[in-house]
Amino acid sequence: MKFKLHSKYKPAGDQPKAIKQLLASIKDGNKFQTLLGVTGSGKTFTMANVIEKTQRPALVIAHNKTLAAQLCNEFREFFPDNIVEYFVSYYDYYQPEAYMPRSDTYIEKEAMINDEIDRLRHAATQALLSRKDVIIVSSVSCIYNLGSPKEYERGVLHIHKGNIDMSRSEIFRRLIEMQFSRTNADLKRGNFRARGDVIEMMPMNEEVVYRIIMEGDRISVMQQLDPVTRKIQGNINDVWLFPAKHYVISRPRQKEAIRGIRLELKNRLSEFEKEGSVLEADRLDRRTRYDLEMIEQLGYCNGIENYSRYFDGRAPGDTPQTLMNYFPDNFLTIIDESHVTVSQVGGMYNGDQARKKTLIEHGFRLPSAKDNRPLNFKEFESKIGQVVFTSATPGPYEKDNSQKVVEQIIRPTGLVDPEIDVRPITPVDDYGGQVVDLIKEIEVRAKKKERVLVTTLTKKMSEDLTSYLVDKSIKVQYLHSDVKTLDRITILSDLRSGVYDVLVGVNLLREGLDLPEVTLVAILDADKEGFLRSETAIVQTIGRAARNTEGKVILYADNITGSLKRAISETERRREIQTAYNKKHKITPKTISKEIKDIRALFNEKDKKSIKSILKLELTAEPHEIKQVIQEKEYDMLEAAKKLDFETAKILRDEIKLLQKELKDTVPKKK
Repeated sequence: MKFKLHSKYKPAGDQPKAIKQLLASIKDGNKFQTLLGVTGSGKTFTMANVIEKTQRPALVIAHNKTLAAQLCNEFREFFPDNIVEYFVSYYDYYQPEAYMPRSDTYIEKEAMINDEIDRLRHAATQALLSRKDVIIVSSVSCIYNLGSPKEYERGVLHIHKGNIDMSRSEIFRRLIEMQFSRTNADLKRGNFRARGDVIEMMPMNEEVVYRIIMEGDRISVMQQLDPVTRKIQGNINDVWLFPAKHYVISRPRQKEAIRGIRLELKNRLSEFEKEGSVLEADRLDRRTRYDLEMIEQLGYCNGIENYSRYFDGRAPGDTPQTLMNYFPDNFLTIIDESHVTVSQVGGMYNGDQARKKTLIEHGFRLPSAKDNRPLNFKEFESKIGQVVFTSATPGPYEKDNSQKVVEQIIRPTGLVDPEIDVRPITPVDDYGGQVVDLIKEIEVRAKKKERVLVTTLTKKMSEDLTSYLVDKSIKVQYLHSDVKTLDRITILSDLRSGVYDVLVGVNLLREGLDLPEVTLVAILDADKEGFLRSETAIVQTIGRAARNTEGKVILYADNITGSLKRAISETERRREIQTAYNKKHKITPKTISKEIKDIRALFNEKDKKSIKSILKLELTAEPHEIKQVIQEKEYDMLEAAKKLDFETAKILRDEIKLLQKELKDTVPKKK
């Protein structure tokens, strides 16, 4: 299928010019181009138009999971008839394997995998291998070793009705080779079960059950079932099943890999013996032999990715296989918030190699483990093809390398960048200093039911300022990296709905926050040059006040630093451009109106109720009624996960567990 953009809006403001210039640059074969788009100018809509015009698969890279989820949902709205998938790290919690020689402390790899994100990762790779109209929105997880797409595709199993060449035992053998697990319990993704002549399986990429009914060695019936209700959704003629893991290898490749691993082990043990490293040699020998036995017997072992070089057929130091290897050659890369994302990509390789080096030196891993790694930056550049950087504040890399920089300053909404007022930090005459002045400004806006964002230099300062403002009877809360993700969402919802008038933070109040109710952004100690007070950081923070017609920014500074001067100059330039456009086209700016979504409202959590109290009524129901409630909540959980609303899905999952426990305790055990 071809990409087809669906939107009730037409390109407006600077968007038509930006789309035209980007397309021309891409057509000319330029490798790097930058879309310098201010906050609220519709950069995502512009890129959606570029994708439709070029008709090329696209990889969109964002610097965190939350922003990636937001972008994924936006692209899904623009391209409902095409495939838009979400590819991020599937770990809810991840502690990498490490060794600290000074204290002789070995830290084993510990991880908690999010099954739903794992499903989405498989959906992404399968879409890339089966269609051309695909957009993948990814975090920097896309630069990490994933496994060979050739081996992954080679493992695909095609089962069709009337097949006389595939017996029941042959289907079992193929499924096990593809890392599917046999079970007699409820089916989960990547599982299959058999009862007589009936085989049921659930693929990795979707919540659906396929049922096969055999007559001897012939498939007579194939059906698709709802995984929750078990209702038959219809008869089918065939099904394509992809492997249950990305690290899957054929038997011939497996034997070849094992030979290579054994040879490397022998050589490495010889090196340790020459050095007199008896402990390291014994440690490596035991661990590697155990892993090899697991691979031979089960086709998989914990930490199998550390042997990926052999499974991929790579030579030492060769570039690893990543998500980008699953794309066709002509794909387009879009790097969102590139001033953050580019540096994040560049920093991954060195940290990984330092940790691996220590493990290898002390006998915890073979030297080939170094080749299970993210791409280094040169490899990343060679993989991404043609790139569009998008940012309101492009970094040095984008500026130095882009053959074309396209500006998107004019917002279709007519909103103008906020006015900037510079005030001193220290008290002068009747002026009480930055905190006293800030309190006066907060009180003015609180009376008008408007919101205020305040940025500090440190977490401690944000907490201390919050305490001081609370003592002054101001409704305030702080927000920084120590605050849990779900709590951050709660705090932001509370700010928008008026529970708080003020939010104090450090650097979380920059990229990705969309708060139309905010009319004032105050930057304390703005003249302290550094990362948090660089030109880029200041411009990004100023943008938080660009969603409201009353938007204003106060910079508290005793000196005008170079960063401040450049940030103020750039903001004034953008204001003049937008103001002239509004005057010419007779546009009256309007504050953005955005619904306040609060997931707690769905679960009556406004009063901090526990899940048990929320389910008080359901827990008193009859067993058959509880079963029905569980089915409904399982359906809601799957729907929430499809929309990438993992917070809602997690709460529903916890409710389901509690109901299942109640059902188990209620139903009498068979004697």
